Amino acid sequence: MNTLPSDSGRVFDAPSTNWVYRILPRALWPYAQLARWDRPIGWQLLMWPCFWSVALAANAAMLPGTVAVGRLFWHLVLFLIGSIAMRGAGCTYNDIVDETIDGAVARTRSRPLPSGRVSRRNAKIFMALQALVGLVVLLQFNAFAIVLGILSLGFVAIYPFAKRFTDWPQFFLGMAFSWGAVMGWAAEFGQLSAAPVVLYLAAIAWTIGYDTIYAYQDREDDALVGVRSTARRFGERPKPWLVALYGLTVVLLALSFALAGAGALAYLALAAAAVMLVYQILVLDIHDAGQCLTLFRFNGMVGLIIFAGLMAAFLVRLI
Repeated sequence: MNTLPSDSGRVFDAPSTNWVYRILPRALWPYAQLARWDRPIGWQLLMWPCFWSVALAANAAMLPGTVAVGRLFWHLVLFLIGSIAMRGAGCTYNDIVDETIDGAVARTRSRPLPSGRVSRRNAKIFMALQALVGLVVLLQFNAFAIVLGILSLGFVAIYPFAKRFTDWPQFFLGMAFSWGAVMGWAAEFGQLSAAPVVLYLAAIAWTIGYDTIYAYQDREDDALVGVRSTARRFGERPKPWLVALYGLTVVLLALSFALAGAGALAYLALAAAAVMLVYQILVLDIHDAGQCLTLFRFNGMVGLIIFAGLMAAFLVRLI
């Protein structure tokens, strides 16, 4: 059974060696846990579609010669800060909405709200502060990107409730988590085109795939409390679904690269990422919760490889 000593101040599914527990005062641990600072894979997975979009836009901007290297790296810095802030705000919001459910699930009952280490009032204040940081970041972009960023809040607001009315809450997570795939392009060009839209669809398929693997950790508890998920929907046969989802991801990424005129190194990196996605499917054991978490985290490397390929393709042309 997933348990922790009541006075440990920790949450079950975060590594005890994380910097949060080595550097921050104990009184701040619950807030770091609300923001998931002790589990950085979440903000990384939110960040990669943003970074892909920035790098894809840089490749496209090489053709008319409008690219500015300084602006590219400034956008990357902004999206890094924004991803950490907004992932933290979103997780805090999710925990406020899901407090009762989290208290009934073994893996999540040690979180700050169900364990009583943070009040709902303080959680809401903390959420607002993180959202304010995200707003400051958003206001650094052009007007089109600002409006586009505000529109994403609709998906963010709906996601925590999706598990109550659909077997596909991962789809709603994908729509929220993948929004950066259009934001990076909008920040560069002040408009959208087919390439970032296709990139967005690819990121949604990827998100559904990796979050399905993640959801297999909680499938039994979710069934007991009536929470729905693709893990429950796919049951004992998730691999055909993952083949379809990850296959769609690779095809759509390749199409977005073609539409943006990305260089050959982007496709080489995509091929490597495809191998990594196939590996996840081949080794997946849905009855091993620890392995599911490891494979979920492995997608951080997938996102990095795709970004590295796009940046390499851009830098080769720049040089």
